[in-house]
Amino acid sequence: MKEKIADLEEKARRLRVAIVKTLHKSQSGHTGGSLSAIDMVCALYFHKMRHNPADPAWDGRDRFVLSKGHAAPALYVTLAECGYFPAEDLMMLRRLGSHLQGHPDSKGTPGVDVCTGSLGQGLSMANGMALGLKLDGKENRVYAVLGDGELQEGQIWEAAMAAAHYKSDNLCALIDSNGLQIDGDVSKVMNVSSISDKFKAFGWNVIEIDGHDMRQIVDALDQAEAHKGAPTAIVAKTVKGKGVHLFENKASYHGVTPNDDELPEALRCLGCCD
Repeated sequence: MKEKIADLEEKARRLRVAIVKTLHKSQSGHTGGSLSAIDMVCALYFHKMRHNPADPAWDGRDRFVLSKGHAAPALYVTLAECGYFPAEDLMMLRRLGSHLQGHPDSKGTPGVDVCTGSLGQGLSMANGMALGLKLDGKENRVYAVLGDGELQEGQIWEAAMAAAHYKSDNLCALIDSNGLQIDGDVSKVMNVSSISDKFKAFGWNVIEIDGHDMRQIVDALDQAEAHKGAPTAIVAKTVKGKGVHLFENKASYHGVTPNDDELPEALRCLGCCD
């Protein structure tokens, strides 16, 4: 397991480098939330989820919903690392005609299960997918990554209520709780704490972790899969812009990309000199 964790940590570092380079090239996209979520996305695709890059529509795959769709760079660099499409495609992020648009597009990007971007809707879609799979007698699991800011949307809690009611234990929501949204502190815009208490009140199994501690992420994902009778919420404390001090804990980097002056320092922070 020690080697497995080290391998995942190194993958996450490389994926952070890819995020920074991709966003610098595009000069359009979301830096902070992509860097805060990448450890969890990395653990899902390289540790937990069953999927097949050679057959993106494989019926036996687990499903992934990036509810905070603006963090699409985190998903795209991971899919490229898996082999769903060439890494060179990342340099076409947000370009006209590219299959890598600003938010995930299931009709254009191999490996994307559902279009997302309108905040608050991802958990409902994940819940429907989980229910459908259970009704079909399948063992596939569904994972959804949400931002803490989007928990301000009422639809989230309708989905939470429904998932607990139907005992959707094949559903796991990962909350990227970095405490910031585009307008500032989540607690000041519309306080959503305590996130854990809210999910518990709706009947969910809740696990709290450090969202940048790979061992804690892996253990939480394994515990979630083993838990029966209720969906699981993994509430992960994260840092917006994690890994690059220029961007860390700054709401201003919610939707701002690295400029030419910032790129060398950002890559140095991530142990990359290219």
